[in-house]
Amino acid sequence: MTFGLRKRLSKERGFSLMPRAMAISSSSCKLPLVAVCQVTSTPDKQQNFKTCAELVREAARLGACLAFLPEAFDFIARDPAETLRLSEPLGGRLLEEYTRLARECGLWLSLGGFHERGQDWEQTQKIYNCHVLLNSKGAVVATYRKTHLCDVEIPGQGPMCESNSTMPGPSLESPVSTPAGKVGLAVCYDMRFPELSLALAQAGAEILTYPSAFGSVTGPAHWEVLLRARAIETQCYVVAAAQCGRHHEKRASYGHSMVVDPWGTVVARCSEGPGLCLAQIDLSYLRQLRQHLPVFQHRRPDLYGNLGHPLS
Repeated sequence: MTFGLRKRLSKERGFSLMPRAMAISSSSCKLPLVAVCQVTSTPDKQQNFKTCAELVREAARLGACLAFLPEAFDFIARDPAETLRLSEPLGGRLLEEYTRLARECGLWLSLGGFHERGQDWEQTQKIYNCHVLLNSKGAVVATYRKTHLCDVEIPGQGPMCESNSTMPGPSLESPVSTPAGKVGLAVCYDMRFPELSLALAQAGAEILTYPSAFGSVTGPAHWEVLLRARAIETQCYVVAAAQCGRHHEKRASYGHSMVVDPWGTVVARCSEGPGLCLAQIDLSYLRQLRQHLPVFQHRRPDLYGNLGHPLS
């Protein structure tokens, strides 16, 4: 278990900007606490649920109001055929178990990438990579279906063609008010598209979340720098729960789950292997930063267009 414990002091034009990476203390106990869970999913759905449930219960015991699980928290299959066979609708047994878990623990759950059989399953025989947000009563308050599918060939990492089994989502989801702040939903590969994060920020997001399963080549090269860039350009907290380790003989993930504050500082990070890290969300700090560095007021869409159109 890892806590964000580092403190640094930055100054910009005389304004003191302190990253909110504080040890939990009496002076900061009123700030909402979020938990970021890191797991190694396998094709064994029931064992995966047991692992995730243990982390969620630990997060609740430590006082978190919202726990984030990574992409493919439900399972990581060996091939597209197994992925389709193991998938379920949102009303299936597995989501019912997470509904009961949220209610039992009394906290919100970000289920970062559920292999969903949608309403068009019979016609398409393909699924959606669905980010599901549950409230503390176990109700589904938002669903976002991943819009950017990861069809890439990275030397040394092996090809990935998500579209073999998955349909792209049709739309973005407006940010959702939670006990930690307004959360904008995304999934993994979405982080490479700043237009999405800018659209969510302009729609009121204070926390962007990128549940992921990054590979062993792109992870060391791009993971942290992309997350910090998304935090800096949107002046949002960024929460990234990640898969880690070897899932089976065909796939492994990078891990390094983290929370980045709006100044771009990593304020919490998971250690190696399954576990969780905690971070406090200080929205007064976020608002103060946006006031002193008002980048959204300084944009020039008359020159280069609006890169992230506000959501309707």
